[in-house]
Parts: sequence; structure tokens; C-alpha cells
Amino acid sequence: MRVISGSARGHKLKAPEGFNTRPTTDRIKESLFNIIAADLYECRFLDLFSGSGAMGIEALSRGAAKAVFVDRDRSSAAVIKENLRATRLENRAQVMNCDIAAAISRLGSLSERFDIIFMDPPYNKGFVENTLTYIVKENILAGDGYIIAEQSQDDKLPDIQGLDIFRVKDYKITKMTFLTLTEV
Repeated sequence: MRVISGSARGHKLKAPEGFNTRPTTDRIKESLFNIIAADLYECRFLDLFSGSGAMGIEALSRGAAKAVFVDRDRSSAAVIKENLRATRLENRAQVMNCDIAAAISRLGSLSERFDIIFMDPPYNKGFVENTLTYIVKENILAGDGYIIAEQSQDDKLPDIQGLDIFRVKDYKITKMTFLTLTEV
């Protein structure tokens, strides 16, 4: 696992030990970042279920102004901090070691808004629906921002009030669902 492009290009990233994380492959990461490249410069990026922090670090490397990383696992949070130090991107990053609902609530209470929210929860466990509901409730997505939800191909996304799907990018066993706020 490595940083593909930008200021930290080529840096190898560590992953948390064990089977609690499932890193997005470099091939899928590169494809996704080619899709969102024009939106990254100076954006505010939220990386939920961060694992190693690879997605948020890639966003920072490619010009994001700030990235917030959220993972409840202590070893994941420690690895994210280590990867941020190694890539020299820690000055534009914040790591939150808590559960997703608490993090989103805290970010909402601080009136934080994000241009891109990336989430890669454990597959087929119902986390996507709950997390999207929290995001809408706490109003942390910027008006012109979007959410990218990584899911397994068989994970169905129910309708979430306040969000519309505008794109789905399919890979072999994975799909990326892009959502925006419903226009009023």
C-alpha cells in the first residue's frame, strides 16, 4: 500500500495488524482519485472507518486543505498518526479515535462541513445506512459536497432521506456509491 500521487507520492503506508481492516486496493484507489481529482484542491476531506488512513492521506497528498480521520480502533488510530508523520502531512490532519456516531456528532456540534466524505465500513453490516443518516442529521456535508460510500457489490443502499445517488462505480467485488444532498 502506497501513496499514488502528489506531495507524498511513493511513500509506503503501514496497515494495522490483524484482520480488522480491509484496505482499499491501490488499483481502486487510483481509479477513484482519478474520478475526484478536480475536486481535491483545497477541499475538506472526511475519512470515516479510516483503517490505515490511506484515503485521507492520498487526498492530502493531492492538495486537500484538511483531512479528518475517524476510526474507533486504537491500533488503527496509531497507524494513521504514524503514516501522517511519515508522509509529513500531520499539520493538515486530525485523527479522531472514537466511534462514528460520536465523531459525526462532535463534528456537527463544531459546525464542521466537508466537501468530500469517504466511508469504507465493514461490508454488509448495516453501517452505511446508519452513517449516512448521521451525516444528514448533523449537517456535516457542504452544500456542494458529496459522499463516497465503498460497499460490497451485494450490499444494497436503501433510500436515505436528504441524499440522492448520482453515480455508482463498479469494480469486481466492490462498488463506490456517490451521493449528494437532495436539492430543495
